[in-house]
Amino acid sequence: MGGVLFIDEAYYLYRPENERDYGQEAIEILLQVMENQRDDLVVILAGYKDRMDTFFQSNPGMSSRIAHHLDFPDYTPDELLRIADKMLAAQNYRFGPGAREAFDAYLHHRIEQPHFANARSVRNALDRARLRQASRLFAERDRELTREDLTTIDESDIRASRVFGAAADSRAA
Repeated sequence: MGGVLFIDEAYYLYRPENERDYGQEAIEILLQVMENQRDDLVVILAGYKDRMDTFFQSNPGMSSRIAHHLDFPDYTPDELLRIADKMLAAQNYRFGPGAREAFDAYLHHRIEQPHFANARSVRNALDRARLRQASRLFAERDRELTREDLTTIDESDIRASRVFGAAADSRAA
């Protein structure tokens, strides 16, 4: 009480396909507390719009008790590219020649695919690129690696993604 309750991916509270799920009970308790303690508690429910719409439809009382519904637009590809730059810099990595452009192309393809999760998808893609970079460097273990080798994501580390294969497959179809 006296604070903020933030529930990310709130739609996971309601899972009708799972008969042993206690989400509906949790929702009912939450609604009761929201009503009885309205001056002493702020509740923020967050999640993807389509799933949140389904969540609110599952319990009509929930939507009416939430005073403000805000929709935040997805990041643009340029914003996602800047997020990638910041994520890499925070881990002392950088894009090598052509890699940033390749990642931009990756983003444009990936956004069109299912289950794209904005910055989370960027982080996951960069993690996979770093793994590909590590595998590439391991294969080159016959030479001494430099700091630049160890901190640079090459274009090949990006272009090895399945996203590029899927994009080429969809264009050929």
